[in-house]
Formats: sequence, structure tokens, C-alpha cells
Amino acid sequence: MSVAPARASIVVQRIADSIAVKQRLLNDEQYLADLSAVGVAMADALRSGCKILLLGNGGSAADAQHFAAELAGRYMRERAPLAAMALTVNSSSLTAIGNDYGYDMVFARQLQGLGSKGDVVVGLTTSGNSTNVLRAMEVCKAKCMVSVGMTGKTGGSLRQLVDFCLCVPSEETPRIQEAHILTGHILCEIIEDELFS
Repeated sequence: MSVAPARASIVVQRIADSIAVKQRLLNDEQYLADLSAVGVAMADALRSGCKILLLGNGGSAADAQHFAAELAGRYMRERAPLAAMALTVNSSSLTAIGNDYGYDMVFARQLQGLGSKGDVVVGLTTSGNSTNVLRAMEVCKAKCMVSVGMTGKTGGSLRQLVDFCLCVPSEETPRIQEAHILTGHILCEIIEDELFS
């Protein structure tokens, strides 16, 4: 079965677009340095008995859950499980907090209860402007947790609130999310290498 030329063009263009974003990441010295530093910070936190907490909305929620699963289960190595959790998975908490305190507080309220000094909190938002992620990072600062943003090109408002901001050089949500998955996988590999090599 042959593919219609218009469809083939879309397929080729989107693959090329994704490669182009990743090529820009490869040439971004700040991103590479920050990515390495975040991986080491996460490994240090886990080594000292702290945990990694992840959050985001929509596709970014799915990415947060993917990352948490790689850590709590395994990534590439057969090893002990790691303390990681996505704050997006408890529908009762999300709906109760959203109903009682507003959707802007669904992650901040959980961090107030679950977060401890030294934990690493990763907020994923392609725009960098999701209000509930921003509120969560304010809690991080107050509780002396390490804060990491995973965003798009500008970093949005999140850039000013976090210790590390991993900005993907794109303004297209699908391309940013594809790079976030790559970023998460690299972080998992750094963590496993630091803790289990």
C-alpha cells in the first residue's frame, strides 16, 4: 500500500522538525551543562534519602508519570527502585484540592504535605507559564527543595522561580514534549550511572 504524497510530506517534515530541535539541544552548551548538573543533583538527593517529585498538565502530566515510572521501576539497569512519584496520578487529591482550593493549588498543596527539604521537584510546562506549576515552585523555594523546570524556548515565568531551567529551543508543543521525553531518559541514565555503576 502506497502512502499519499501529502501524507508522506507531513511524515518527513515532522521527523525533520524533531531532529532539528534535538540538534539545537546538542549545540546548546548551557542546556547540556544544566542537564548534567540536574542529573547529579537528583542522584545526590536520592543517595541522601530524599525523593524526586514530578508534576505537569496534560501531555506534561503524562511525561511526568513516564519519568517517575522509569525511576521507581527501572530504566536501563536492573537495580533497586528509586523514590520518585508524579503528583498527577491521584485523582481524588487532584479533584478535592481543585474543588476546595482551586486548580492553581493542586500541586502546591500536595508539595506542602509530601515535600521535604532536599527533595527535587520537576515541573514540566511547555509554556513555562502554567499557574499551578508556578505555585508549586513557590512552595519548593519555601521548603528548601531543589526545583527544576522543563519548558520550551523562553522558559516563561517558571525560569525565574527554579534552580535549574531546561529550556527546549522550540515554541511548538509537540516538539518540546518530544525533547522532554529525551531529557527524562538522559536524566534516568545519569542517575543510574551515578548510583549503580
